[in-house]
Amino acid sequence: MDGIGDFLTIIRNAVRAKLASTVASYSKMRCALLQILKSAGYVDGWDEFVDDRGHRCVRVHLRYVDGRSPIVVLERCSKPGRRLYVGAKAVPRILNGLGIAIVSTSHGLMRDSEARRRNVGGELLCRVY
Repeated sequence: MDGIGDFLTIIRNAVRAKLASTVASYSKMRCALLQILKSAGYVDGWDEFVDDRGHRCVRVHLRYVDGRSPIVVLERCSKPGRRLYVGAKAVPRILNGLGIAIVSTSHGLMRDSEARRRNVGGELLCRVY
């Protein structure tokens, strides 16, 4: 029932298995999330394709540096049973700026630093470090 949580689990499991890439179903939210992860340097990229059954999918290319992934923790903060909203002044700073938090705002998904700079709050989706 939780599409974002399922997607984060797919990435987390692929990192633990040291896979070069992994496949998930396509959604605009997932692509926006991947755009943020790519700009932060956590994944190498992704590409969209249609599988043999006609479903749109996204293949995530994971990044490894010296055999280790930059993703140590990929954690869902706001869940369907307990939504977590933060104001513009309460957007968390993850590991004093070494990690990122992804916030869903009225202006779209954005990193914690951008949300603070634009002075907007929203739903705290996940944190990555």
